[in-house]
Amino acid sequence: MGKTTTLRTISQEAFDELVKENIDDLGMEPAEALKDAIETLTLQGVDLSGIVTSVPGESNPVIECLERLRRLESEAEALDEMVEVFDKLNELCGAENANANANAAIATKNGGVELACSLCTKIPRGTGSDLALLSTLNAMASLLHDVQSTGTFQKSNGPRIIIGILNDNKHNIDVLNSGFRVVASAATGDEIVKESFMELKVDELILEIMSIHNNTGIQSVYDAIRVLLTPDDNRVVASQVYGYARKFAKIGIAEAIVDSLRAGLSSPDLVSACITLKAIAVNDEICKSIAEKGGIDAVLRCIDDSGEQGNKAVAKVCCSLLSKLAGSDTNKSAIVGKGGMDKLIKLSARYADDPSVLQEVMSIIAVLSLRSPENAARAIEAGAGDLAIQAMQKFPAAHQMQRNCCLMIRNLVVRNPENRTILLNNGIEEYIRKAKQTHVNCKDAANDALRDLGLDSYNL
Repeated sequence: MGKTTTLRTISQEAFDELVKENIDDLGMEPAEALKDAIETLTLQGVDLSGIVTSVPGESNPVIECLERLRRLESEAEALDEMVEVFDKLNELCGAENANANANAAIATKNGGVELACSLCTKIPRGTGSDLALLSTLNAMASLLHDVQSTGTFQKSNGPRIIIGILNDNKHNIDVLNSGFRVVASAATGDEIVKESFMELKVDELILEIMSIHNNTGIQSVYDAIRVLLTPDDNRVVASQVYGYARKFAKIGIAEAIVDSLRAGLSSPDLVSACITLKAIAVNDEICKSIAEKGGIDAVLRCIDDSGEQGNKAVAKVCCSLLSKLAGSDTNKSAIVGKGGMDKLIKLSARYADDPSVLQEVMSIIAVLSLRSPENAARAIEAGAGDLAIQAMQKFPAAHQMQRNCCLMIRNLVVRNPENRTILLNNGIEEYIRKAKQTHVNCKDAANDALRDLGLDSYNL
């Protein structure tokens, strides 16, 4: 396990007593007493998350919701009121609320996660209960905001409860969307919860649901896959997500996502599908299998369409996915053989005024040219050299684009002396040196580019 930082904490009772002492013993007004208590404890390094910091006598809406839910635990028929309370709790703890994290922390510290898990199991299955189930799941997803809340979810048998709900509602898109939102929220930053969902065969369930619904309309499924495959728990030295990605690919989820890419820009889930497929493509074998299932063809088609339809978001994620797939040398040849270089240069022309797209194009050309003099020569023929010079000249302040350009130039020239002559004659040195001087993150990439261009003074 990695290092964890332990903060000093305080109970609600102790906090309330400190405020009371300020009022009774020091004669402070309630608002002043509250402010003094908060400032004093903050200076002492006390973590006040989850503490209700209201003026004495004032009610807190989160606590009110939790009190009503406790009463409802024994009233299984009061579904309408349950919907009302969970909707209010979701409103208080949802991302749109400016105090969302503070409210979610208060709910977590006062039993909100346990209540949500308990009430999920008490909602009767069948017609008329869907609204109550949706409200409960949506509120639960909002409550799960940190490792304390996800840890409580784990201890409350949350993963098993949610998998059970998903299994019971495989044909209900609304419940599936809300349920997988909970999976994504619960697994974020928590390796133990990820492991629990995998032990409960969430991967097989996802594949079944994708097959039933033909990859349509369940946005949160992609979010759940991406989170399950992200090593984001800093308490853990070695994450297991690499193995999970291999398992997802082995059972056919990568192939199912490739099928969804074939719908092209007409699919509302295209951006999420690209990001998710990139998360699964963790090794050469998986990258090649995605290509064999038609993944490269689908991505190149989407790149063409994104340029024609002016869809920048799709253009960027497709280039990013293509870069990942091009990590396989076999795929590099396939991409270039299918006209990939020309399609990328064409895309760059359509987004000539957008450095955020240009940097993605440069990134994929750099990958395609790595250890491949044939591809580097083809890139120059397609116009990669002109792209580099024009973009560096036009967007001197775009530091990431400037860096990607330096990386691309290095791969274009390191094994191709003829490309060095072309680029130097066109004045590339001036722009590389300017990027090096202007942007700290460009220094190493610029030095490498200048060196591989054959310049002895590359390190000056």
